[in-house]
Amino acid sequence: MDPIFTVIVVILAVLAVLDLIVGVSNDAVNFLNSALGCKVAKRWIILTVACVGIMLGVVTSNGMMEVARNGVFHPGMFTFTEIMVLFVGIMLTDVIVLNTFNSLGLPTSTTVSLVFELLGSSLAVAAYKIWNSPDMSFADLAEFINAGKAMVIISGILSSVVIAFTVGAVLMYISRIIFSFKYAKSLKRYGAAWCGISIVGIVYFAIFKGMKSSGLITPEFDHLINDHIYISLFVIWVIATVVLWIMQKLKLNIMKFTILSGTFALALAFAGNDLVNFIGVPIAGFDSYKFALESGDMSMMMSRLAEPAHVNIWFLILSGIVMSVTLFFSKDAMKVAETQLNLSSQNDEDERFGSNRFSRALVSLAINLNKAYNFVIPKKLQEKINMRFVQDETTAKDSAYDYIRAIVNLTAAASLICLGTSLKLPLSTTYVIFMVSMGSSLADRAWGRDSAVYRITGVMVVIMGWFITAIAGVTISFVVGLILCWGGWIALAVLSVLCGYILCHNLIFKKKEKEEKPAPLINESADDSDVLFKCTQEVCVTMESISEIYNHMLVALFTENRRLLKETMSQSEELYHQANDRKYQILRTLKRFQDENIETGHFYIQVVDYLTEVTKALLHCTRPAFEHIENHHRGFTQEQIYDLKLVNDGVDNIFNKINEMLRDKDFSGLDEVLTMRDNLFVIIADAIKHQIKRLKEEPTSTKASVLYLNILNETKTMVLQARNLIKSQGYFLSQIKSVDNMPDNAAVAAENAVSQS
Repeated sequence: MDPIFTVIVVILAVLAVLDLIVGVSNDAVNFLNSALGCKVAKRWIILTVACVGIMLGVVTSNGMMEVARNGVFHPGMFTFTEIMVLFVGIMLTDVIVLNTFNSLGLPTSTTVSLVFELLGSSLAVAAYKIWNSPDMSFADLAEFINAGKAMVIISGILSSVVIAFTVGAVLMYISRIIFSFKYAKSLKRYGAAWCGISIVGIVYFAIFKGMKSSGLITPEFDHLINDHIYISLFVIWVIATVVLWIMQKLKLNIMKFTILSGTFALALAFAGNDLVNFIGVPIAGFDSYKFALESGDMSMMMSRLAEPAHVNIWFLILSGIVMSVTLFFSKDAMKVAETQLNLSSQNDEDERFGSNRFSRALVSLAINLNKAYNFVIPKKLQEKINMRFVQDETTAKDSAYDYIRAIVNLTAAASLICLGTSLKLPLSTTYVIFMVSMGSSLADRAWGRDSAVYRITGVMVVIMGWFITAIAGVTISFVVGLILCWGGWIALAVLSVLCGYILCHNLIFKKKEKEEKPAPLINESADDSDVLFKCTQEVCVTMESISEIYNHMLVALFTENRRLLKETMSQSEELYHQANDRKYQILRTLKRFQDENIETGHFYIQVVDYLTEVTKALLHCTRPAFEHIENHHRGFTQEQIYDLKLVNDGVDNIFNKINEMLRDKDFSGLDEVLTMRDNLFVIIADAIKHQIKRLKEEPTSTKASVLYLNILNETKTMVLQARNLIKSQGYFLSQIKSVDNMPDNAAVAAENAVSQS
């Protein structure tokens, strides 16, 4: 046996682990989002329930391994050497494609990626074989490939999108009409029966979708249930309803039980059916290696891959452990989950996606249809219906949605996947769960006039990503397969190193973005004393950062240091986005203020607004400065540098004084800041006059002159807004001067300074 094939098996094993990590990070959204969205329990409890489902699912997934072995291509047409090249091409492509989607925070289907990668790689190997065989032509390609499988998958994508969205919307609308947002009384009356219906779908899904291929369910029992399906479902519903009713009487929350049960079932089915997407190809490669080792013939045809697979139980258990650990520690998993939660949230969110012409047209159409609906439906009936959709103010606003919607999402998704399986329709788990969630969000009126265009755009982006998965999978795997066929072990080494570099760059060496949004200056539990402390602390940190970034920007600009300019631009962009996020959270914070604290809320708005304006002015300095040097334009003249140094000295003095006042909580120096500001404005005015004279007296760079004037104007704006900000801080202090941990003399001094200015 050539040692290269041993190396290939090792590479497949490593790629299997990596594929498990990136694959679970993407697919975790399928079974976690309903529980995470309604915050049914602590995060570790939800993940533990899911992990138990995963571990049970992996040991029942043996029967699904056939897809990777003979689902798309005919293994009897390929030799051992060709099949190993085919498998390596698939795994290299799969890791890169899934990791890319994780980085973008977009959920995609691992099933679709596997099927189309199988198609692309097998096409490449078959084409290479035909090209080098005088006895074959490209008309024989159909003998190698089961091309009909790809068309079935595409039809499954289209049907999944439409059916799941519609069913999710209809079930959510009916459920909300029945229960409304104030569902406590309704739940006591018929909550057990309603949750029992959900349990029916969940149990049927877990047993006949998740464990059907495990061998734990005999064919006879399977036929018995399917032959008496309606009676079986009715019996399950009666038993579930009685059990839930007893739980209610025992003061147990049956909705939490239902949601966690659904999470367990989806995790079980995911591991049972989708594990093949991650380790199916490496297991098939390992089996091929064993077959060739036994025969001693590397040119043998791989017809034995058409036989039923028997996977070592320890491989399955190890896979489950890797998936469970990934679930707890993967930040990419939470990033992908946040995309769906953001698009389905019933609260005001900082929308991740923009708008486009198509989404605006759909919203316009919906508004016109709503007008027609209002014209036809009697007003009294409309009022009664609208009352069912009024959100309960006591509901936790930190949740994306409530328990009712979470149960609808789980039940609809589980039922549709079971229905698709029984009808032999290839409904993707990812597609069904995502579109059910979007349909229920629309029906639950989570998509309002202020958010609809952005969320429709987000849905379109995700759906387009699904088709891109198929296109990228088949294209990249085809190219990789051809390169491996032509390049041999050299191509294998280069592509493996390239794949490793991409993963390491994204997972280890790349600077981690701060995914968590900055906390509002006034958090959910803050009292008036916390308002002052947190606001002062946040403003102080921000102002010190602004002063440092501005100084570094000018130094980098004078020395034409592109790297430092890029760093200052990135830092200023981060500061601006943080300030803008806080500005977006103002309304959520102001709702907590009592009537006697209206003035405090007013100053809070001012502080946040001025922070945003200061950071915006800084960004308008750093970004043009970087672009100027990035495009290799001429730098500043010595006269321009001299003037800007004077400006920088003035800015430093002002910001040092402001930061000193913030740290000491003593705002008696506001008049001094005002004087320093006026003096700086005189320096800026003189610098502008000097530039005008230079324009007339000697030829200067137009680009440099525009940048020079822009920096002066934005600096003026930045200092002006900074002084307004510190003034608002003084008002803050005078408004809450009775706080125990604040000295009264500082408060009085600030109040006097503010009144004088």
